[in-house]
Amino acid sequence: MLSRLSIRDVVLIEKLDLDFAGGLCVFTGETGAGKSILLDSLALATGARSDSSLVSNGAKQLSDAAEYLLPEKDKVFDLLKEQELDFEAGEPLLLRRVVSVDGKSRAFINDQSVSASLLRQVGDLLVEIHGQFATHGLLNTATHRDVLDGYGGLEDLKQETGRAYREWQDKTAEKQKMQSDLEKAQAEEEFLRHCVDELQRFDPKDGEEKELSERRALMMNAEKIAEGLNSARQALFDDSLDRSLRQAQRQLENLSRYGEGRFEPIIDSLSRIMSELNEDAALIETCCNELDFDPRAQEAVEERLFALRSLARKHQVEADRLPEVLTECERRLNSLEKGGEDLIRLSKEEEVCRLKYMETARQLSLARQKAAQKLDTAVAAELAPLKLGKAVFKTQIEALPETLWNADGADKVVFAAATNAGQALAPIAKIASGGELARFMLALKVNLAKAEKIPTLIFDEVDAAIGGATASAVGERLARLAKQECQVLTITHSAQVASFGAHHFRVQKSEVDAGKVLTAVVELDDDERREEIARMLSGSHVTEASRAAADELLKNKSEKE
Repeated sequence: MLSRLSIRDVVLIEKLDLDFAGGLCVFTGETGAGKSILLDSLALATGARSDSSLVSNGAKQLSDAAEYLLPEKDKVFDLLKEQELDFEAGEPLLLRRVVSVDGKSRAFINDQSVSASLLRQVGDLLVEIHGQFATHGLLNTATHRDVLDGYGGLEDLKQETGRAYREWQDKTAEKQKMQSDLEKAQAEEEFLRHCVDELQRFDPKDGEEKELSERRALMMNAEKIAEGLNSARQALFDDSLDRSLRQAQRQLENLSRYGEGRFEPIIDSLSRIMSELNEDAALIETCCNELDFDPRAQEAVEERLFALRSLARKHQVEADRLPEVLTECERRLNSLEKGGEDLIRLSKEEEVCRLKYMETARQLSLARQKAAQKLDTAVAAELAPLKLGKAVFKTQIEALPETLWNADGADKVVFAAATNAGQALAPIAKIASGGELARFMLALKVNLAKAEKIPTLIFDEVDAAIGGATASAVGERLARLAKQECQVLTITHSAQVASFGAHHFRVQKSEVDAGKVLTAVVELDDDERREEIARMLSGSHVTEASRAAADELLKNKSEKE
């Protein structure tokens, strides 16, 4: 609820701090006393369009601040969290607006600078004004569906519908992606088949590029290699080397009987050397025999190597990854055949999800129709006592085309009304103006306050052009509304309405200096309140009869409570 309103330099108010409690707060005062300034100030603090003409004469700027006390789980805190604003849930929430004479405006939430649009968003969740000033909330048809759902207690069914809708949309997105991928693959099917055929015929092997490159290098230097191998072979097959090694071995064997085994390692080493030399000579002989001097063989190797590298460039990979490219192309071709089956499966699953959503949305629609009938009956019962006996209220539920179905269901909900017999039904924002509309909104609010959960409601001169029993009916409903976890502020010229207030404030002008008039607001005690209601009944001259009438009104109010 609104706990404090602080006003600085707004028109005729230099400084004003008003503390509020729950229940019905009434504001009275003579015409022109400045009651509208309070609404202007509260509207500015909660995000209304700034107006530099409200700055007091001689002041450089005005400042309006509205302090709210809210439950810890209020939806306002969810909005602040989304905007990454610092706050402590359960602590006072302070909205402040500063407007300078040059028209510049600044907005603050808990002394953190914010945009005017964010301030308005927060303000829309905290206060709603009905009467001669701009009105939002129920006059916006976009809110009607949520309000009806709240009134009918349809949150669980609405959440179930939302889950079904999201499952349907997720499945639709999955199907659309697969369809897009399949269409893309089909568009490049010819290219894929060409790639597979080309790669299969070429049959690239892992490590083949290195092998071909080495063979090519070997062939290009075959003549030099052959010359060197022949020289090495001749050196190893030199008879004098073999004779020398064998002669050394025989000499050591002849001396072995004297050496007591000391020469055996040398003899064994010479044997190994001769054996290894023979093996090396044989290997060189093999290499010489394997040398390919055929230019056609070299040309074939080069052709294979160059073709391999060309394929790698074509697919923008390293040559050793060409086998992977072949595997991937084969997989994508296979998926074309399987993709059609998967697409059919997903289409069936999507339709199942769609039918599930349609069923939950149908159940939600039926529940809305029942809630609408209940609401229409409840509002109709409130109209006659508020001097709106010829008015008609109707909750219109219209089926939306499938393109507009959403997580909230398949219905469009509009609160429509007509205030006169024979008048066509129209959205409530278009049916009336001023006090008549305010009374109509009062009839709605009495039934919808708990569903909307707006902390503070303001009715400006809801008693316009009425009196007697109708004014008492208005006051009674305002008081009833204020008991529904809702704070109600009303500006009134009706003594009957004022008598229902739990708190009574008087707005009055006074001359503080020569020629300087200021507006002041004071909360009245019981005696002052009796005198104010008597003034409202009799005019400027309060009589004992008007005081007695005031006592009777206050007594009647107490009895009705």
